[in-house]
Parts: sequence; C-alpha cells; structure tokens
Amino acid sequence: MEKIFSFDVRALDRARASRDARFDGKFFIAVTSTGIYCRPVCKVRDAKRSNIRYYPTAAAAAAAGFRPCLRCRPEAAPGTPAWLGTLEVVRRGLRLIEEGMLDDRSVEDMAERLGIGARHLHRLFVQHLGASPIAVAQTRRLHFAKRLLDETRLPITSIAMAAGFGSIRRFNDVFRMTYGRPPREIRRRLTSEAPGTGMDEVVLRLAYRPPYDWSHLQRFLAARALRGIETADGERYARTVRTPDGGWAIVQLRPIAGEDALEFRVSCADASALLHLSSVARRVFDQAADPETIVSALQTDALLRPLVKRRPGLRIPGVWDPFECAVRAIIGQQVSFLAGITLVARLVERTGEPITTPVQGLTHLFPRASDVVAANLRGLGLTGGRIAALKELANALVDGTLDFSASADEVVGQLTRIRGIGPWTAQYVALRALGEPDAFLSSDLVLRRIASGGSSQQTLTASALEKRAEAWRPWRAYATIHLWAAAVDQSEARSKAMLTSRARAVRSR
Repeated sequence: MEKIFSFDVRALDRARASRDARFDGKFFIAVTSTGIYCRPVCKVRDAKRSNIRYYPTAAAAAAAGFRPCLRCRPEAAPGTPAWLGTLEVVRRGLRLIEEGMLDDRSVEDMAERLGIGARHLHRLFVQHLGASPIAVAQTRRLHFAKRLLDETRLPITSIAMAAGFGSIRRFNDVFRMTYGRPPREIRRRLTSEAPGTGMDEVVLRLAYRPPYDWSHLQRFLAARALRGIETADGERYARTVRTPDGGWAIVQLRPIAGEDALEFRVSCADASALLHLSSVARRVFDQAADPETIVSALQTDALLRPLVKRRPGLRIPGVWDPFECAVRAIIGQQVSFLAGITLVARLVERTGEPITTPVQGLTHLFPRASDVVAANLRGLGLTGGRIAALKELANALVDGTLDFSASADEVVGQLTRIRGIGPWTAQYVALRALGEPDAFLSSDLVLRRIASGGSSQQTLTASALEKRAEAWRPWRAYATIHLWAAAVDQSEARSKAMLTSRARAVRSR
C-alpha cells in the first residue's frame, strides 16, 4: 500500500530505519526474500529495500502470504490504531471482531448487524485494513494463541479453546500453515523465565506505545473503585468481572518495570474467556492509543498545549461493562462524587452476586441488567426518578432496544431516549465504556470552567464550549480527560495552599 495511516513510503522507510517504539503496531514490514513479516522495532538485519513491503495490519501481511517473525513476535505489538482514518462501519466491524463475533458466527451475520451487505463489508475491510474480516479475525485468534504458547504454561488443548478454535486438529493445521511449524515446537522454545503460575491463573503482557501515564489512570480508577468489586493501590488494579460463558474471573493489572507493557493477570476464568478478557482489558486501559498523534493534534490549541506537554501519555480510563458505566453515571447525577460511589456500592450489596475470591476485598459481581429489573431498589437512598431511570435502562438492555455494540452515535441516541438520561450521561458512556475518541460532554460544569480559564464569573455555556471544542476533533475525549486532570490539579493546589497558609498562621501565634 502506498499510504498507511497518512504515512507515505518515504516516511515508512524512515520509521523502519529508526526502529522507534512509537511506530510499533502502526504498520508491519514484510520481506519477500524470507516470506516473513515483522514489527518496526524488530532487531533483525535490514533487508534490501527492493524486497520490503509495508502492510497496515498483521492480518494484511498474513493475507499476502507472509509468516510472523518468531523473534519480534508481531502478536505482542501494541494494538493497531486501525480506527484512524477509517469509516465508522469499519470501526464498528473491528469492535465486533474484538468482541468475538466471528468466533462462532459468519461474516454475513456481522454484515447484517452493521446494516450492509457481506460483499460490501469485505471490500471496505480490504480497502481500509488490507485484509478481509475473516483474515482479521483469524489473525487475532492465532496471535493470541501464540502469546499463550510463549507466555503461559497452559496445555495446547486449552490454548486452542482459548483462541476460539473448534478443535485441536483445526488449530494445529492453521497454526502450522501460518508459522511453518506445529504449536508443540513453539512450546519447546518456552524458557524457564515464563511465568510459573498454576492452571487457574494466566499472566500476559499487554503492550502499549510510550509514553503511558499509568499514575493518572490508576488514580482515576482508584478514586472511583467500588467496595466489593474493585481494589486499587499504587501498583496494582484488581476487580471482579463476568465472563461470556456465564462465569466470572478476577483480573489484575500493573505496570512492568522497564517495559512498555502492563502485566495482565487472570484467575478463576475458563480458558475460553481469556481472549475476550484481554480484548476488554486493552480497551479499558486504552492500549491501542497513539499518543504522538493525539498530542500533535491537541498541542496546537493554546488551552491544551501546556496540559498535553505535562501529560503526553494520558489515556482514557475505560469501564469493563457499558451497563455498569451507565448505572454509575445515572446514580452519580446531581449528588457529590463520594455520595455517588456510596449509592452504587449499596446497589451492588443488594443486587450484585456474592462470590468467594482469593483476593481480599473482592466479594461481589456487578449486577446484570436482569438483576436490576427484578430488584427492589427502594431504601438505597435513590430518588424515585433515579430508580425509574435504572429500571428503564435495564429493561431496554434486556429487551434489545439498547445495543451497546452499535455505533457510538446510535448508542448515545438510544440512551437519551430513556427518561432520566441526558446528553451528559450518554456521552460519558460513549467516552468511558465505548472508548469513543471524539465523545464530548459539552454541558459538563468542570469542563466549562476550566475552558474559561477557571473563572466562575465567566464560565462558558455548553454551546460556547461546543464551538470552542470543534478544533479538538477527533480527539475531544482526550481533551476532556486532560481538562478534568487540570481541574484536579487546581483543586489539589488550592488545598495545599490553604494548608500551608493555616500552618503559617499557627506558627505565627
């Protein structure tokens, strides 16, 4: 392809020569003389330029007949920011694939879900990603299987199941065709350095493009941690999650010292849930983001320039389940921050499923929509309007009139048709639960104050902020997180100044 994500061939040549980690996962390099494709950071000796081909995704390189490099491991690259510059229907298709739709359903089913024909969907994927939907899904499964072979001690049969293959024979055939050797030979290369966890626990590395502001993301999640559901300290975040098979798991994440990756630890889960959980974790911790592109766009704005300079690696803190995100947003409306968390915790205690876990403090699963429909929510401290909104939200999800796998605009429209849910709540769900990079909460009071320079007398109106934020597209969600972080910094600075003033007053007495 002559252009990949706005890079022309000369730019790709320079990026390949630099081996800069910031380009990792943005494109892949194939060599015709070896039949192998690599990441831009691969340390192998450079090939002749006439033998080099570039591809926008690993799936495109695989579809062209190239095998993954066993040295740089393309499956371990940060997620390709494939939503950049693509049509909304392609972005939705990628999200459905990440959610496992093609693991047990057909391309025709996915096309129908997207409202277009299967042939047209195929053409769009090839045009924008260089590979068909089936090729993208199969590459995703194979890459995940390769990571499990390299990084865990799971039996090969369990790995085949975890990667979504219907049989061990099918897995072996596809793996051999792709890697040129059977899975057992790859497993022999596993060193004693691999995590020696038990069969009930799997540890994987989730790579990202630096810089990555873990401290901000961890503080954001820790401040909102729900008793019984989540725990967070300076080093690790842990929580209970439901799995697609009706079970549950404990997930834990922490940064890996000296690596551009997070450690992702899963326990109490069936192997078939691992691929789904790792995909959700990548979204929650925003690991496919391209900080360089986002910072380059936002730093042209005078208001945002010092903020992105201070935190160039800031990410969108995600939420594990869109329904949970919507429930928390509804309950948190028009109450204080701490009061909102307390009310949600009461809801969890009454309607959530109690479980016994090996992690202290994790005792419940967040309630399902059906649990909220059936529950008596009186006596929790919720107003009648909040209870009605929660019931209508849960009913909409149960009866299918609310579909969180639809496009962000469609989800926002479906949510705002529910009484008690306004644009702020709907955009909040789009931002945190769907990871929509251009979601924007124009009515948010904190944003309006910060955007006006912090003056309460000159706070921008929602319409004025909407107009001001046009220059931030398509990264208004990241601008939102930067402005919220700036508001917290200002609040902490005022508190520190007040404490200092009081201490001086005491000393002067």
